[in-house]
Amino acid sequence: MSNTLTPKEIVRQLDRYIIGQDAAKKAVAVALRNRYRRAQLDEEMRAEVTPKNILMMGPTGVGKTEIARRLAKLVDAPFVKVEATKFTEVGYVGRDVDSIVRDLMEASIRLVKDQHIARVREKAAASAEERLISLIVKPAKKSNPIDILLGNKPREPELSADEKALQSKKWEDVREKLRSGRLEHSMVEVEVEETMPRAEIPGTDVNMTDMLGSILPRKTKMRKVEVHEARRILTAEEEQNMIDMDAVYSESVERAEQDGIIFLDEIDKIAGRSNSQGPDVSREGVQRDILPIVEGSIVTTKYGPVNTQHMLFIAAGAFHMSKVSDLIPELQGRFPVRVELKPLSRDDYRQILTRPENALIRQYKALLKVDGVELIFEDSALDAIADYVWQANENDENIGARRLHTVLENILSDIAFNAGGGDAPEIEVKVTDEYVRSQIAGQYAQQDLKRYIL
Repeated sequence: MSNTLTPKEIVRQLDRYIIGQDAAKKAVAVALRNRYRRAQLDEEMRAEVTPKNILMMGPTGVGKTEIARRLAKLVDAPFVKVEATKFTEVGYVGRDVDSIVRDLMEASIRLVKDQHIARVREKAAASAEERLISLIVKPAKKSNPIDILLGNKPREPELSADEKALQSKKWEDVREKLRSGRLEHSMVEVEVEETMPRAEIPGTDVNMTDMLGSILPRKTKMRKVEVHEARRILTAEEEQNMIDMDAVYSESVERAEQDGIIFLDEIDKIAGRSNSQGPDVSREGVQRDILPIVEGSIVTTKYGPVNTQHMLFIAAGAFHMSKVSDLIPELQGRFPVRVELKPLSRDDYRQILTRPENALIRQYKALLKVDGVELIFEDSALDAIADYVWQANENDENIGARRLHTVLENILSDIAFNAGGGDAPEIEVKVTDEYVRSQIAGQYAQQDLKRYIL
C-alpha cells in the first residue's frame, strides 16, 4: 500500500478486517495521513510537527490491537506491541523501557531486509542454481579449518578443452533435470554455518553470541539434504551476500524514527489508584520512565542512536478499575487524541463471523475442506452463535470477540475429530441452529447454575 492513502481510503481498508469501531478507525486514519502531510512540509516546519498520539479506551476483544496492527501493515510501517505491565522502574528487576525502541528497531530491520531481499530474489535464485549444479556435478569437499582462518582457497586443476566441453555438457544436462523437477528428491551435500544458541546476559538485551560472532570465525558443517532443501539454503545464502547490511541498518533507523508505530497495551494497569498512598514502583515509576520515550528522546541501540520524537504511540486499556485521570498528568498530555471503543453487539458478532476477509467461518471451512468436508453454516446457526456469545459476555466475563474462537471450537470439535483419512469420501455437513444449541447446551446449563451459587 502507498503512504498517500487518504483517511477515507484507510478506513475503507480497515473495514475489510475490523467490524465497527468507526471513531477509532477515523482517529488512526487521520494520524496516518498526517505523516504524509508532514512529509510535504519544508524541513524547518517538518521538524516542529510531532504525531498526535492516540489513547484507546475499551473492553478487551473489541479490536484495539487489530486496528493498530492493520494500520501498520497498510503502509509497511515498523510496528511493535508491548505490554506496559512488563516494565518496571529503573533500579528494579524487570525490562528497561528502552527495550521498547530496541524491539521496534528489530522489527524495522526485518521489514527493510525483506524488502531488500525481494529486489535481489531472482538474481539470488539464478546464482543459487549455479551453485547447486556445481554441487551435483562436483560434490563439495570439507574445508580445511586452517585454510578458512587464513582465507586460502584450494586451487582447481587446469582442464583440457575436451574436459571443459564434457563438463559443460554435463552442467547443461543437470540444469535441464533441475528445472524439470526430476532431481528434487536427490541427496546432495552442502556446507552450512552452525547456528549458535542465543546467550543473553540476564536482565539486559545484550546477546553474547552477536558480540562474539564478529570476533570468532563462523563454524561450518557438511549437511546432507534433498535438492529442494539445498536450493532454499543456497538461495538464502546468496540473498544475504547480495544485500548491503550497512544500507539496511541505515534505512531501518530512518524508517523506525519516521514511520514507527508503538502500541502500548494494558496502559490502565500502570495507572495509579486515586486512593493509593505513597509512591508505587510498579505504576507511577513505569509511567515516568515511559514519558521521555513518548515525548521524544534519543535511545542508544546496537544499530546507532534512535530518536523517538516522530514515532506514533497508540496506548490502549480497558480502564475498568482505574480512570485516564489516574495516569500522571505529563503522560496524559502526550496522548491528545482519545477514542472510546464500544462493546460489541449481537449484530457485530454476527458480522465478525462472516464479513472480514479473514473471517472465522471462512477459516474453518478452508481447514475442513482439506479433509474433504464441505462445511455449510445456515443463517439461523450463525444467529444462534452470535446470540450465545453476546449473552455469555453480558452475564460472565466480557472477553469480546475472543469468545467466538472458544464457541466455534466447541461446536466443531466432533466434526473436526471425525474428518480425515485417505479413503474418506467428500461429504457436505450442514450446521443448523439445533446442532449449535445441542453442542453448547452444557455451557448454557453451567451459566444458569452460577446464578444460584452464593
